[in-house]
Amino acid sequence: MAGPQRGLFDPKNDKSTIRSAPLAARMRPKSLDDMVGQQTIIGAGRIVRRAIEHDTLFSMILWGPPGCGKTTLARIIAEHTQAFFEPLSAVTAGVADLRRVVHEARDRLGMYQQRTVLFIDEIHRFNKAQQDAILPHVEDGTVILIGATTENPSFEVNPALRSRARIFVMESLTDDQIGDVIDRAVSDSVIGLGAFKPLLATDARGYLIDMANGDARVALNALEAAVTAKDPGIGDKRLITVNDMREALQSRATKYDKNGELHYDAISALHKSVRSSDPDASLYWLGRMLEGGEDPMYVARRLVRMSIEDIGLADPQAVIIANSIKDTVHFLGQPEGDLALANLVVYLAQAPKSNSVEVAYMKAKGDVAETRNDPVPLHLRNAPTALMKGLGYNRGYQYAHDAPDARVDQVHFPENLRGRRYYHPTDRGYEVRIAERLAWREDLESVKPLPVPEPVAPQAQSKSPRSADGMIDPQATAGEEPQIPVDQDNPPVRSRKPSRGTARD
Repeated sequence: MAGPQRGLFDPKNDKSTIRSAPLAARMRPKSLDDMVGQQTIIGAGRIVRRAIEHDTLFSMILWGPPGCGKTTLARIIAEHTQAFFEPLSAVTAGVADLRRVVHEARDRLGMYQQRTVLFIDEIHRFNKAQQDAILPHVEDGTVILIGATTENPSFEVNPALRSRARIFVMESLTDDQIGDVIDRAVSDSVIGLGAFKPLLATDARGYLIDMANGDARVALNALEAAVTAKDPGIGDKRLITVNDMREALQSRATKYDKNGELHYDAISALHKSVRSSDPDASLYWLGRMLEGGEDPMYVARRLVRMSIEDIGLADPQAVIIANSIKDTVHFLGQPEGDLALANLVVYLAQAPKSNSVEVAYMKAKGDVAETRNDPVPLHLRNAPTALMKGLGYNRGYQYAHDAPDARVDQVHFPENLRGRRYYHPTDRGYEVRIAERLAWREDLESVKPLPVPEPVAPQAQSKSPRSADGMIDPQATAGEEPQIPVDQDNPPVRSRKPSRGTARD
């Protein structure tokens, strides 16, 4: 209780510890003015800056990609606040650690009137129970929560916890900002690499900036590896070339997480590129996903979906080809299957597009959900028994194969939906031929909507299903068990269904 614990966020680490730390840790800014980027959050007059400067902190969640400054901002808060700063990592901490922190925070507040700021790095790694354990103590002010996460809080942080903390989005650093970080490290002889007298070639600097992908930590780690591994030259200077930097980086710091938000963003970009008939962008996003470690079968399934949803009947072969490629990818595996997916992406991107069937089906589903579900018209019903035939089932049905060109003029909807039209072919691809083949239907009487009847006064309405001659109207009782037989002189014998638990007669 007497003072802050020595640890990761303690500014009073000895010089030997600082010198042995990685370059990225040594170059970490100590104040808001030294911090690169994130001016929308920590710029002059911004709410987070004012909260730090006036020591009026509130619970917040810092959401951003790796290397954008989330932990740096937490360190700056630790050095400027009068509150007790308690850092935890969700990777190693559990509920027991949270209870200890809360217990000490409550004692500290009661005895010394000192607030406690609880910083949880990688907060998205806490499960629901662990996040729930923090909730009441954030709500009653026992602790001020600062969480850092690379994952979308909408998916990874409980709604109740989100509602009690402000979410601030931190962006990747720009190329110019990454360049500033690199230049500082090269020129600083105290905590940077200046003592090694590095000479960073212009093309090597540009290559490093490009490959860092806005991640300052990646840039500084690669720079340190390249400089320290290079043998001194004339005047003890070390010339860092593109090849040196390429060897230090080994591979690009690909920003992709097949289980995180980038997974959904990338597949969304691929889908929209295919839909917009852009084969080049489609290939790029496919490469981003596969090189980032995405499951190729997931991509294949989504491409099958695109062939149905965005191409449809404009190219009926698209879904067949997509399913064939899916099987090919499963058979070949990677990396050979990646080229099969590339072929499919280009094919789908260039194919004619239509979503007319999807739109039509959505309209049909809407009528199913929002209109009266009338019985099936009698002439469309099956009539396997004499009773059903007597009630008019299948009467008047026109068998299409007996008609010229298999075309008949008959109603196939319930009467309340007569004349509905859902499917409207586009003028693209194979749907041009479909439109021609369906054009004969335009003048049919069966597809014309019924005229809207005049309103009938309540007393004139008959509640009886009987027709004028006294017989029951079969359509009126459609879907119900007939109450009287059609043939009054020779009524069919109706067998009574035995009750449960009794023997049959």
